[in-house]
Amino acid sequence: MPIESAASRTFSAVFVVVFFLSSATAHAQISYTQQAGELTKKGLRELGAYSLLSELSGKIGNRLSGSPNAAKAVQWGNKAMRNLGFEKVHLEPVMVPHWVRGSVERAAVIDGKKITPIAICALGGSIATPKKGITAEVVEVHSLAETKSLGEGARGKIVFYNRPMDPTKVNTFEAYGGAVDQRSEGAVEAAKVGAVAVLVRSMTLVIDNVPHTGAMHYVDGVREIPAAAVSTVAAEKINSLLMKGKKVRVKLVLSCKTLPDVESDNVVGEIRGTEKPDEVVVIGGHLDSWDKGKGAHDDGAGVSQSLEALRLISSLGLKPKRTIRCVLFMNEENGLRGGIAYAAQKRSPAEHHIAAIESDAGGFAPVGFGVNADSVTFEKIRRCSEALAEVGADRIQRGGGGGDISPLANSGVPLIGLIPENQRYFDYHHSDKDTIDKVNPRELELGAVAMAIFAYELAQEGL
Repeated sequence: MPIESAASRTFSAVFVVVFFLSSATAHAQISYTQQAGELTKKGLRELGAYSLLSELSGKIGNRLSGSPNAAKAVQWGNKAMRNLGFEKVHLEPVMVPHWVRGSVERAAVIDGKKITPIAICALGGSIATPKKGITAEVVEVHSLAETKSLGEGARGKIVFYNRPMDPTKVNTFEAYGGAVDQRSEGAVEAAKVGAVAVLVRSMTLVIDNVPHTGAMHYVDGVREIPAAAVSTVAAEKINSLLMKGKKVRVKLVLSCKTLPDVESDNVVGEIRGTEKPDEVVVIGGHLDSWDKGKGAHDDGAGVSQSLEALRLISSLGLKPKRTIRCVLFMNEENGLRGGIAYAAQKRSPAEHHIAAIESDAGGFAPVGFGVNADSVTFEKIRRCSEALAEVGADRIQRGGGGGDISPLANSGVPLIGLIPENQRYFDYHHSDKDTIDKVNPRELELGAVAMAIFAYELAQEGL
């Protein structure tokens, strides 16, 4: 019989080790896939996310930071976590802005002797007009650069920003990103050239008569002027008149104001890790919403999905090695103070976050997750895609996260955002149409299940 060489023995040993590791990895993945199936069945059978959303959006309603409804939402979140059996449930205080829309917001187009009311709403953070309003000629622009070029041509006028979201973009968030600067920065640039107010085309691809609000800001040293969103129907009307060469004036009346900051809270609860409790996977959404609609998709959906994800893991008796923490953030819409406060919170020196997952893109059917991490970490995270295929959310792509978790990036934490189907989101976003009847219970639940699958595997495997 031939004598086995040292090289042969080494090769055999390596083969055994590789085979063992490959088998162990395959077994673990089968286990995660099986657990994904169990989470999916339980979630779709019980539809817990929709029940939670019904309480938050359906009963409390919209929840602008600093408002009584926002305070109610904090107490609701605290109670919900305790009723669901989460551990270490507590509130983390944060000072938030308190902007109030007021009881008066109206506008009308004046075309010669003809006066036609148009649908508008104040942009969040805007100052009021004088009580009798502002009446001025309208000048239309399509970019901030065009506003800067107006010079004296804008003095004493209302600048009308009319750049639509790009309908050729498949990803509607990309279309939104390409248009939203005129809403956030338009008043500042218009004031610099002497304008007295701004009107901004609503950030939506739908042509209807419902205005969409959203945040705008001022800067020190530049005169503050009122800012309002106009419905897309109103925007088209103003544009049509101007294209005919007519001199168009608009009367705008707003009674909004900013009050002193108010103390509010983030709501925090978790499942403690069994082996490495100081390593934390965060999941969450933001409790606040704009005061238009009921904050169902933005972001009642993310709040209810995060709570439901943790409930599903707990109710199936799954014991993650690392802590999974649910955070309901306050003040994403007009300040991001909840996210900043959470990242700055003094915690145990041993504690560190290994990943953060946010749902803040609506309660539609999930298709995957966007990841903001270095190349090595991204590849590790992408291994979770097999289990996520159970709910059709296995598209793991670069670029993602969420506003509330973004401050954690300063500590090197990988940021992950749930990606749902996005064609309908901006139909409702920041408007009176963002109500619970626009949310499909099964689609909402599948997003919660996807978050549960992802968070649990990350908590087991680490990064």
